[in-house]
Amino acid sequence: MLKRLDQLIGRFIAGAQWLALPLIVLLFLQWPLRDIVRCCSREANDLGQVIFSIYVAFSISAATRASTHLAADTLAHRYSAHTRRRIKQFGGGLAIVPWALFVLFAGKNYVLSSVMGLESFPDTNNFGYFIIKSTLWIMAIMVVAQAALDLFRPSPSGDR
Repeated sequence: MLKRLDQLIGRFIAGAQWLALPLIVLLFLQWPLRDIVRCCSREANDLGQVIFSIYVAFSISAATRASTHLAADTLAHRYSAHTRRRIKQFGGGLAIVPWALFVLFAGKNYVLSSVMGLESFPDTNNFGYFIIKSTLWIMAIMVVAQAALDLFRPSPSGDR
């Protein structure tokens, strides 16, 4: 079960990393679309915001998996791998999972009302603003799933 969850998260992250390319293209195109073509720059901006929100929702779990997120590593790098792993498990179970569950619960009305109404962007009335709001839940679900993996994953041999 954990192996399948790990593979699933890995696939989601592997797919989401490719969102950086269209995001870069859309950011680049906004200026020429606005100043030269005089059309569609706002649509490019709206689509870029949607892509960016999805990218960020998955990048938090990607950083956790790669151990590249912000961490108080000044002292921890001196600890054994086993101790660092236990600290990560303790922090995930005590802080990260409750925070993510709170985000899921507290954001329920915010996300559901937006999704049910298929909310549009306020300035342009373009379709898709509800996707940005729903990525709040995507991020929280990914964080809980990754924390569960970290918490219940068996200790690798030689971890002491």
